Amino acid sequence: MQLNELVTIKSVDQEAWEALEKSILYYQGRPVGTVAAFDVSVEALNYDQCFIRDFVSSALLFLIKDRAEIVRNFLEETLKLQPKERELDAYKPGRGLIPASFKVVLNNGEEYLEADFGEHAIARVTPVDSCLWWMILLRAYVISTKDFSLAYQPEFQKGIRLIMELCLATRFDMYPTLLVPDGACMIDRRLGIYGHPLEIQTLFYTALRAARELLICKGNQDIVEAIDNRLPLLCAHIRQHYWIDINRLNAIYRFKGEEYGKTAVNLFNVYADSLPYYELDKWLPKKGGYLAGNVGPSQLDTRFFSLGNLMAIVSDLASVEQSQAIMNLIEKRWNDLVGDMPMKICFPALENEEYRIVTGCDPKNIPWSYHNGGSWPVLTWMLVAAAVKTNRINLAKMAIEIAEARLSDDEWPEYYDGKKGRLMGKQARKYQTWTIAGFLLAKELMANPSYLPLVSFDELPPEVVSRACEFEINSVDTYTSRA
Repeated sequence: MQLNELVTIKSVDQEAWEALEKSILYYQGRPVGTVAAFDVSVEALNYDQCFIRDFVSSALLFLIKDRAEIVRNFLEETLKLQPKERELDAYKPGRGLIPASFKVVLNNGEEYLEADFGEHAIARVTPVDSCLWWMILLRAYVISTKDFSLAYQPEFQKGIRLIMELCLATRFDMYPTLLVPDGACMIDRRLGIYGHPLEIQTLFYTALRAARELLICKGNQDIVEAIDNRLPLLCAHIRQHYWIDINRLNAIYRFKGEEYGKTAVNLFNVYADSLPYYELDKWLPKKGGYLAGNVGPSQLDTRFFSLGNLMAIVSDLASVEQSQAIMNLIEKRWNDLVGDMPMKICFPALENEEYRIVTGCDPKNIPWSYHNGGSWPVLTWMLVAAAVKTNRINLAKMAIEIAEARLSDDEWPEYYDGKKGRLMGKQARKYQTWTIAGFLLAKELMANPSYLPLVSFDELPPEVVSRACEFEINSVDTYTSRA
């Protein structure tokens, strides 16, 4: 590598770190998160708030750099925003929810945090993924700092329990997956992902594993048992029913409809004619496969959703064989899924009449833009994490090199448009914090794979769960009685 290349790389990283520093949000003199974007050229709208899902990539980076204080402050303050009382009224957040975002408000010289549970969001959809990301981040903090005492505090134990009660509650559904509305995750606009979308199921699985490690068994036996019951069922359900490869495609192609009873093979009554067989037959490599975007009654969404597939690899929701097959697919279909900017949020885009019907003619989700086939640089860190996990380092290097060549020159935009990600997003904010943090985090994971256990489960010390069960603190009994 030439000296001028080294200087360029150093300057890009330095610029990214400086931009990340500018994004830090302060409350009562303490850092508590990062704003969504620090683009002074346009009106802030809600981009001056700290979004729970957005902050995760920044938080992981802060943990790696021994700046855990900001992550601890974030966890403590967002926990205070969690509703603790049972509400049966409409338009009020349910007990256990973590808000989508929060902002610092100054009133008469006093600061306070104002939470948004979806009341001000597009379509007013309550975020399902916020509490799941919060659980994942709490575990990452504990793994990084070995500060088990934070998670074992009564307030945190109650917060974890309330999230688990919300996720594991009795419902109008018998699948082990979570039933959610459209727009309840990173894809926060109508895109036809209502039901049991892969992204939520992957985060749900990861959050369950995190909660299982962090819950003190005393006083939480019912929740622990429920998690132990749900985890294997959820894992088996996803691996079996969401998986698509050539063999699975052939089996579905020969499905019979209208089957009844326990001997039914086509359990979800999927009609073969509803699937784009000829496109999939050409697109699927012989040794590749992926997890479908959604499975439900007469529904098999064959779009490739990146976050769900990548996090399924990282969290071990996908089997070892499936993980390698997903990475094979990404490698073989690199131009489609990565192109000129990592990485497509989903593929292919909805077009023509399907776009109009499914999105409601959403002007932001036009074909190959934003959520509808747009490219999101934040996904680079998840692609690199999955590549490190599966020992596909060459793919990680390629992704980082592509991102490094463009992001700084383009001023760190939120997303890119076009079939290959060559166009800067039509409404993309510049200096988007999770774009910046995602790039830096990808480089850290690449340089030091030992950071992967922050979001993965391979190398956890075996005593973690037993420590949680045996851990005793003076206030446990108080917590149990209050819960």
